[in-house]
Amino acid sequence: MKKIFLLSLMVMLITSACAPNFSDEEEIVQQTEDKNEKAVIPKYSISDEYYRTILPFKPGVARGLVAANMNNRLDVQEFETGLMRLAQEDFSPDKYVFQEGQYLEKETIRSWLSRKLTDQQFNELKEKTDKKERDSLKNDGLNPADTEQGDLKTRNEKSPIYLAHITEQDYLIQDGDEKVVLGGVVIGLAMNSVHYYTQEDGYAREVKLEDAKIEEQGKQMANMIVERMRKKKGLENVPITVALFKQNPKSSLTPGNFIAVGNAGKGKTSVGGWSKVDEQYYLFPSADAEKDHRDDAMKFNEFKAQIEDYFPNFTSVVGKGHYKDGQLQRISIDIPIQFYGKGEIVGFTQYVAGLMLDHFPKYMETTISINSVSGPEAIIVRKADQEQPFVHIYEK
Repeated sequence: MKKIFLLSLMVMLITSACAPNFSDEEEIVQQTEDKNEKAVIPKYSISDEYYRTILPFKPGVARGLVAANMNNRLDVQEFETGLMRLAQEDFSPDKYVFQEGQYLEKETIRSWLSRKLTDQQFNELKEKTDKKERDSLKNDGLNPADTEQGDLKTRNEKSPIYLAHITEQDYLIQDGDEKVVLGGVVIGLAMNSVHYYTQEDGYAREVKLEDAKIEEQGKQMANMIVERMRKKKGLENVPITVALFKQNPKSSLTPGNFIAVGNAGKGKTSVGGWSKVDEQYYLFPSADAEKDHRDDAMKFNEFKAQIEDYFPNFTSVVGKGHYKDGQLQRISIDIPIQFYGKGEIVGFTQYVAGLMLDHFPKYMETTISINSVSGPEAIIVRKADQEQPFVHIYEK
């Protein structure tokens, strides 16, 4: 068994140097509003899990807002990639290609993320605004109006900010042999699980938001957004999917998760067919993982203990597990450690790959990253239902 595994490792290390051929591309015409543009669809796709992206790449018109509006990088990454994962339910990667959002501009999103103003507040704003700019003022904020009387604490507890960010993803479909058109839009609403504010004395405060209220607010906002989008040229009839994402608190070591997804069919101005999304991330080792998924936590702890027995120079072994419908779908593990030579790296990587096969079932995806103070040293990846892992040792 060890000889077979070593041979497999050697083959994978050799073949990992080979790159796929990207030269085979399909030239098409992209129809956008009042004009046609030449574009290219790459023939090669990394895997069935990823969409091809139309070229030349067009940055989203609201590019840059997501990082500024969300709590941390973990939430940003899961929000965007998770949205693509959910999009596959309605827009198959076999038929559709991905493009960053081209319809909801920065100023539109900023305006929608603000608080709704009362008539009195809006009139006061108009009075403070230059006459030339008054006509362009809009009172279209989606977050609750601040109508409460009293101190800042009371007002923030009664009227918290629920909606943190809105992102748009466009999915294009081939219409005829050499033309692509907009086939559907996916909208992600990043909802806060905690509302943060600052007291008059400068102290940071927070209000924990109830799950039921987060979902209720998100669904109401989704209907308003779809109704507004239908008024934009090019979006009058395309299917629109809306997904609600609940951010984790700023201090969390795991990202948030999607909680619901709904659809507005062609020409529909409201979202229907809402379905629950049962997803969750857990940190290993952690008390939450021990409590909610004891068997998985025990497997990880055994894996961690054997690494510690083999290699005493470890810093820590940390895993992040993604659950769907209560089942562990994939786990990513980071092993930071100090290495002293290439032979040691190869030997340790082989040992860890063997432990992975022993401790983690093949029905789930497993990724192990081995890093030193010098940077990444090795990566081990086994996709779901694969017998053997892909192993790569970085050359420096």
